[in-house]
Amino acid sequence: MSTSISLKQINKLAIPALISGVSEPILSLTDAAIVGNIEINATESLAAVGIVTTFLSMLIWVLGQTRSAISSLVSQYLGANNLEAIKSLPAQAIFIITSLSVLIIITTYPFAESIFKLYNASNLILDYSVDYYQIRVFGFPFTLFTIAVFGTFRGLQNTYYPMLIAIVGTIANIILDVVLVYGVDGLIPAMHIRGAAYASVAAQLIMALLSIYYLLRKTEISLKPTFPFNKEIKTFIIMILNLFVRTLALNVTLYYASAFSTSYGKEYIAAYTIAINLWFLGAFIVDGYASAGNILSGKLYGQKNYKILVELSNKLIKYGVFLGIIIAVIGGFLYYPIGNIFTNDPEVLNQFYNIFWIVLAMQPLCALAFIFDGVFKGLGKMKYLRNVLLFSTFIIFVPILFWLDALDYKLYAIFIAITFWIIARGVPLIIKFRRQFLPLSQKT
Repeated sequence: MSTSISLKQINKLAIPALISGVSEPILSLTDAAIVGNIEINATESLAAVGIVTTFLSMLIWVLGQTRSAISSLVSQYLGANNLEAIKSLPAQAIFIITSLSVLIIITTYPFAESIFKLYNASNLILDYSVDYYQIRVFGFPFTLFTIAVFGTFRGLQNTYYPMLIAIVGTIANIILDVVLVYGVDGLIPAMHIRGAAYASVAAQLIMALLSIYYLLRKTEISLKPTFPFNKEIKTFIIMILNLFVRTLALNVTLYYASAFSTSYGKEYIAAYTIAINLWFLGAFIVDGYASAGNILSGKLYGQKNYKILVELSNKLIKYGVFLGIIIAVIGGFLYYPIGNIFTNDPEVLNQFYNIFWIVLAMQPLCALAFIFDGVFKGLGKMKYLRNVLLFSTFIIFVPILFWLDALDYKLYAIFIAITFWIIARGVPLIIKFRRQFLPLSQKT
């Protein structure tokens, strides 16, 4: 890869990664849209989905960092033309992470009510949160397994098969959501919010089975863990620990945002649920280009091709900002229809419309932060990513949120704080990258 990287090459990786990346937020958005329109207690159901989605996202992001670590190591060894040395690592990593997911189920299932009380859930919202979580959590091992397999494919510079898997899982989830939530006369009773949870678990199982099929049929990577551990398992675990701390910091942000919005009332948490899930959707759309950055930067770093690495970063900045602007413009055109997809409650819609413009305005900033997240993960520089997120969360986000909340800004406080959090995440990464690799690029 000594020649310039074209937009076509980037898109070949980014667009399938984009499609596969939006599968998880679409699962949650589908649940939110379906339960938000049921005839009984729709607002409470929507609020419960928002609270549980926040908690599940925390778990997935904490343990799902396996994807980035596997992708980084596999892509670097591929770039160094030494893939054979890393072939045993994915199965070992998948075994470790799925074992941890079972432990998560055992330790959270009995305490679901206590967990969601920490999010200020009470009464019917608390009951719905517990019901929804105690079903959806059984899809957790399938999700982590699929994420780890996706990381292996990414390291091999392949985002096509993860895209196929995600498309099938998403379609299955939408169909099952409608059938199980609303029911089918004379055949299937309406299960309301529980039906949405069952639909998500079934979709996650389908994706895990397809992941097994494609990995075994289309690659030479085995899913059978072997011993002794691969020599890179120590590097893998250090990466995971750094990403673990980083993701805990990230989830401090999500926890406070969810807890504060819940404390304002059910209309606020319902509006927050819609807004934050749309924010997640935008993030995962941009993640397609972040994934391309992850995949290509790891391979280029393994080749020590710093000139093309810098060129790649410059192109990703342009494409990411452009994509962020496109997302914001589309959201602006669909500003009012989007809200009506999720609820007809005028109070919820009013609160949502008040702050949705902030979600849209920060999209280009999100693009920069997420793309350089991907690049740094590809380079394996997880420690720096950890430090940046600790700074942006505890020095930037938390103080701003508490200050604006004291001024009674409510949802404005949350989304303004998130905006500054995103800026504090992106700018240091860009500066660090250019300081390190611009001089190296001039020597190659």
